[in-house]
Amino acid sequence: MEDATNAPSDAVDQDQETGELVETEPVEHEPSEITYSEQFFPARPRALRPRARLRPQGSPMLGEDRTGEPVGTNPAYVMWLERSSMLHDATVIAGQFSGRGSMWQNPYAQPDPQAAIETASVWFTAYPLSFLTKPGETFLGTLGDPALWEAFEQIGINAVHTGPVKRAGGLDGWQPTPSVDGHFDRVSTEIDVAFGNEDDFRAMCEVAGEHGGTIIDDIVPGHTGKGADFRLAEMGYRDYPGVYHMVEIEPDDWHLLPDIRPGRDSANLNFEQEDRLAKAGYIVGELQRVIFHDPGIKDTNWSATAPVVGPDGQTRRWVYLHYFKEGQPSINWLDPTFAGMRLVIGDALHSLGDLGTGALRLDANGFLGVEKSAEGSPAWSEGHPLSEAANHLIASMVRKVGGFTFQELNLTIDDIRQTSRAGADLSYDFINRPAYQHALAVGDTEFLRLTLNASLDFEVAPRSLVHALQNHDELTYELVHFATLHKDDEFTFRGETIHGGDLAVLIRAELIDRLTGPHAPYNAIFTTNGIASTTASVIAGALGLESLDSLTDDDIEQIKRAHLLLSMFNAWQPGVFALSGWDLCGMLPLPREGIEHLLATGDTRWLHRGAYDLMGYRSNDPGASFTGMPRGRSLYGDLPTQLADDDSFVSGLRTILKLRRESGLDVATQLEVPAVSNRSMLVMVHELPDGRTQATVLNFSAEEISGTVNSSHFEPGSTVRDMVDGVEVGEIDELNNFSITLAPHAGHSLVVEAPAPPEDAEDEFDVTD
Repeated sequence: MEDATNAPSDAVDQDQETGELVETEPVEHEPSEITYSEQFFPARPRALRPRARLRPQGSPMLGEDRTGEPVGTNPAYVMWLERSSMLHDATVIAGQFSGRGSMWQNPYAQPDPQAAIETASVWFTAYPLSFLTKPGETFLGTLGDPALWEAFEQIGINAVHTGPVKRAGGLDGWQPTPSVDGHFDRVSTEIDVAFGNEDDFRAMCEVAGEHGGTIIDDIVPGHTGKGADFRLAEMGYRDYPGVYHMVEIEPDDWHLLPDIRPGRDSANLNFEQEDRLAKAGYIVGELQRVIFHDPGIKDTNWSATAPVVGPDGQTRRWVYLHYFKEGQPSINWLDPTFAGMRLVIGDALHSLGDLGTGALRLDANGFLGVEKSAEGSPAWSEGHPLSEAANHLIASMVRKVGGFTFQELNLTIDDIRQTSRAGADLSYDFINRPAYQHALAVGDTEFLRLTLNASLDFEVAPRSLVHALQNHDELTYELVHFATLHKDDEFTFRGETIHGGDLAVLIRAELIDRLTGPHAPYNAIFTTNGIASTTASVIAGALGLESLDSLTDDDIEQIKRAHLLLSMFNAWQPGVFALSGWDLCGMLPLPREGIEHLLATGDTRWLHRGAYDLMGYRSNDPGASFTGMPRGRSLYGDLPTQLADDDSFVSGLRTILKLRRESGLDVATQLEVPAVSNRSMLVMVHELPDGRTQATVLNFSAEEISGTVNSSHFEPGSTVRDMVDGVEVGEIDELNNFSITLAPHAGHSLVVEAPAPPEDAEDEFDVTD
């Protein structure tokens, strides 16, 4: 093997202020032999240092000409749009990386979940609109507060997922329009001034690094907002139409399109219009499902634009695809210009190489391919091989520059397995998230055991998943695995055979019945996707608490105990554990009164996005809010208060995470999810990195239970100990069992210690005599 010390290394870098190349100290490499394990599962290399700023002060609009009408025949407007576009930025960004030796120093072909977990095992997921900031500080400036990171260190949190902080929404002429989906409709690589600036972002990354932490940012490979890129695409300008799934409609066929209401720039196609345009050969027509379906508002996944004049003086109308909302036009990953791919990769490189993040979430990355199917069948739009190929490209590029990715892919377990083979390093656990909520709601873990075992059967190891409590979205209960590809498969549930589609309907009905309606009026259904709720309000519904205004101290204690149980389930198994400020503070949903304007479009998720004060920054200002988001009610209090109280939720969480970290449970191997002797019990059996056998044993009911725990991986005669306090719990009998009693909503992490060999074992095999 060639001596690594003779290999070339970068001896130059770019000055952060001037962008000029400057000499840096050369890096010496020691020769080494690469093992099979290192070759296929290499350690995560150090991330690139932040590069030169993409633009002065992070603003693309400073001093730019904005004269004349905002139309395609005004060269000043078109030039302004182009300079503001993400595709233009992507070209500039790519030039900062091309031709550099550092682009070839990191392995990138294979996903590496273990290295990702070792880098960032426990995540705090922030949501900018709900995060109360330090007085006089921006959102990003507050996330860079050393005191906050000291609190995270005490708890055991070593990564922050910022949520989307770049400019989002759209453009109406010269003027920006607000986001239609919580800043997931990206329109720029620029940080939104509402959250801070690039200096704040870089400072946050530096503080995180000083505390052993990592910052995780977002890219959206599936769509943008209606910003500069989309407005240029409507004009037919250069490569920009190639960014999107959009088709120009000939003027003779405009009668096939819907009329555009005054004040709107597009209109959703109805079923008939979708069908006629498909038969005319313009679009692929109906897709496999309509996400966010809302009769009369979103009947299909297609919308038509208003007439738009281009720089060539030609007036055009288009039909464009949007899997999600009308303001989120879908990106085309297989256009001959590859403009969409260039845009997304440029955005990723900006975050990793220019801002200094260590990882990226891939949002809406399961919808990157669409293809016409046989006559009369919906177009192939989910589980498409192009999505797998595109994810491989994105994830490989991120690994190539020293980062890792995770995906939010709410599709079948088959799809998660397939995309994980060469795509993102980690996947969000949409498999078991609704199942553990169901186990809590009904006090029965059978469906949760079914999903856990299905994951193992499909070779989607829990170590490759991000196990989460609440995030900014609803409690998703689409159960796509059972409702789509496996809808006709037979499953055994509650002693009977049931088809997957019927099982999904049954589980959804039970979640709705237990967690919404008269039993829990504070939670709300969100379209066909799930339930708008906080973790605390899910627990309140499961406990049968009909009013949140009259909670007693005992009620709050029960909620806290069940909240810790759900934390144990997610943390005491391999993989990443993620939780939010709504979890840390024990937030309740907002009352409907006062947020009618947010609920007017039917998006009930705003109920569970109340503002929270994580560090007590605004304890003397109870009316404080950020960007107008009302402040919610906290059951547990802020982090400093909880860290000073040994009986608080956060102190209990700290104990859970300490055990996880010290035992290596986060990178363990799940061996079995066995049958249980009590329907409320859940058992997960793992092999720890040191070879010991560990069992997570949980009680999902509000009653004390007793039962036996059995696993083929237990050795008779072994001692069972609690890993928190070292107390002996029992001994494995000849049938591989031990008995245990669990308090209501309680759990234990147990280590099974094999019996010591007999003292005369050596003499038995001694041949020296």
